[in-house]
Amino acid sequence: MPYMSGRSALLALLKQEGIRVMFGNPGTTELALMDAMAGEHEIHYVLGLAEVAVMAMTDGYAQASGGVGFCNLHVAPGLGNALGMLYDAKKAGSPIVVTAGQHPQDFSMKEPLLWAELPEIARPFVKWSAEVRNLADLPQMIHRAVKTALTPPMGPVFLSLPGDIMNAEGEIDLGHPSRVGSAIRGDKDAIARAAALIAHSDNPVLVVGDAIAQSGSFAEIVAFAEALGAPVYDETVASRSNFPSSHRLYRGALTRLGASVHGVMETHDLLVSIGADVFTLSLPSEIEPLPEGMKVVHLDTDPWEIGKNYPVTVGILGDPVATLPELTASVKAQWTKPQAERAAARGTHAAQESAASLAHLRQMADAAADKSPIQALALIRTIGDALPDDAVVIDETISSGAGLRRLLRTNDPQSFYGLKGGGIGWGLAAAVGVKIALPNRPVVALIGDGSAMYTIQALWTAAHEKLNVVYVILNNSSYRILKQRTNALKQLAAQTDTYVGMDLTEPRVDFLSVAKGMGLTAYKAHTLEEVRAYLAKGIGADGPVLIDVEIDRNYKPV
Repeated sequence: MPYMSGRSALLALLKQEGIRVMFGNPGTTELALMDAMAGEHEIHYVLGLAEVAVMAMTDGYAQASGGVGFCNLHVAPGLGNALGMLYDAKKAGSPIVVTAGQHPQDFSMKEPLLWAELPEIARPFVKWSAEVRNLADLPQMIHRAVKTALTPPMGPVFLSLPGDIMNAEGEIDLGHPSRVGSAIRGDKDAIARAAALIAHSDNPVLVVGDAIAQSGSFAEIVAFAEALGAPVYDETVASRSNFPSSHRLYRGALTRLGASVHGVMETHDLLVSIGADVFTLSLPSEIEPLPEGMKVVHLDTDPWEIGKNYPVTVGILGDPVATLPELTASVKAQWTKPQAERAAARGTHAAQESAASLAHLRQMADAAADKSPIQALALIRTIGDALPDDAVVIDETISSGAGLRRLLRTNDPQSFYGLKGGGIGWGLAAAVGVKIALPNRPVVALIGDGSAMYTIQALWTAAHEKLNVVYVILNNSSYRILKQRTNALKQLAAQTDTYVGMDLTEPRVDFLSVAKGMGLTAYKAHTLEEVRAYLAKGIGADGPVLIDVEIDRNYKPV
């Protein structure tokens, strides 16, 4: 067994696990690790200037890389700062190993400055949370952490690293990584029952979720949808591209409002959910999103999601990439000739409806193209038309992203990353991690101005790492979504047109000065023509570029 220090063993273990990027913001309890990093040439350290940004960078990297993300934070305040973005990572099912330096164990009893029980702080947001108590346990705990993060349902884990463990020396058995084969085929009888329901359905609807992208089952879900002839919707809050947006059956994302989802569902007799939540909403609703008595087939890698909010007729625990081919074949085998013909006709009709709705959306965007200030829908249409086919879009548009999924060409699992957890500030920093994971693809982040200010420090990291990320700030100088929802209450704020704590004015944030001060090239776009021109410049630049676009501030229904 090699004789080595805890800090050297940690780096050796990370390399065993294939980890070559570490995101962090160091403090005194991380000094031993940072000293070891001075001699490390295989692991690249990415510095973030605040833990909230570090966590979101790691999340973006984990989702885009297809591997595990690793970040190192600083004691209780550092971990606390990261919790909002750790929540987002949990909701997205991102495989991340989160670590934090801790005071030496023989000093912790005195409750020194910045000390707290770190595993307890992290536990609500992770799959597993623990502290390394002796050097001999370090290898097993690192290997367990990575294995647990990567095993479906994937998600973050946490380890506290006391200073005495990092400084200790001794003979260490480094062990080796473990992986769990995750392409689990669903139960045979459940697949047969689901296929019978689908085969006899007159008008099924398909809702897809992030288990599609995570399992690599893009081709399988397309074949399944085409066999059903069913319209395809994204789950209410998706973090990935789970179906090609240019496909004739694609209808975009369901909204997070119960009445709206109900309006879609009530025209169908069967909901088929493939790895999708049923249903995550933003606000309470008097109208349930799922019509009473509607039958549900749900295939998922996470048993918790199956039947969580609404009873399912058939629930299947399995991986989409392994299960969908069998389900598709079983449906086809059960069809009579008239049923097969009805499915084909259904697909033709669904495609015609999809084309008509997309044409209407484009007409609305075109009608708004000449208005000033720039209308959000016209801006999204312009960006969608201007981006190259291999572009990767990071979406945190919040209230300004209506129609975005339909107007963008997001046709592969790595083409889109969105804010699943809802904790704002994620996108600006996540774009850094995505670009590091996908260095050869154009990365464009569409970020609301309110969201941007939560992790504005990430701009410095993008410049420091010389990352060609294009940030488009959709700037309405407000928390517009809060105004919209407060206005909908039709109470005092709406009656007096007074919205407390929702305007980012007096002064307005000068994004150009902030961006330039952090090393970015920055432009202010006043017209759609300028947006197109600056996008082209940004995509062709050597480093990060920010485009500040002033958009319409209206928050009342048109």
